[in-house]
Amino acid sequence: MSRFHAALVLAMACGIASPASAGGLTVVELFQSQGCSSCPPANANVMALGERPDLLALSFGVTYWDQLGWKDTFASPQYTERQWDYARAFHRRNVFTPEVVVNGRADIVGADRGELEALIRREGALAGPAIEIGKDSVTVGMGTGSAAVWLVRYDPSVIQVPVARGENGGLTLPHKNVVRELTELGAWNGKAVSYALPAAKDAALRTAILVQAGSGGAILAAARN
Repeated sequence: MSRFHAALVLAMACGIASPASAGGLTVVELFQSQGCSSCPPANANVMALGERPDLLALSFGVTYWDQLGWKDTFASPQYTERQWDYARAFHRRNVFTPEVVVNGRADIVGADRGELEALIRREGALAGPAIEIGKDSVTVGMGTGSAAVWLVRYDPSVIQVPVARGENGGLTLPHKNVVRELTELGAWNGKAVSYALPAAKDAALRTAILVQAGSGGAILAAARN
């Protein structure tokens, strides 16, 4: 990336000291790009931590580094906008990669595994409302507050991507838990409610549900099948 963009990323890094139920998950969202040379360490950390049963790790490819010579094969403008939602919620003027957001409430660059694990411990597991994922529907139980209910479809396999150009040109980058679909199912206002669950475009994808308080807001509950 350019000297300006590299300096921005460094500045941001230095400035950030069967049916399923909610199950006490902690949600870890990685925003990265195959065109960003700073991303592989954070990606490796999130991939490793994603093996833990108490964590829901999700990898979102963003588009704004595509002009550096390599177009990210998993990136979507929708995922870039999701990262901007967090930037606005955190009162930031810019987005940066890598960025790891935990439970929608706090973020970190993610290249230092110890710091990332400490943030995950501080944020802890989500408490509810309860979520049930069935074959054709999703039910969110009673609770307090209001939120949007998001359907996430992600690929749990390890995908090796050869990068031919750009900052990571010549490298083969591993990816895991890559988000392939992100759909808002509807609103939740504290009362138990059910939503139709659309079929996945790819049967190999796993399903996760996020109950999130507004754009870039705190995640109240999460579940996966």
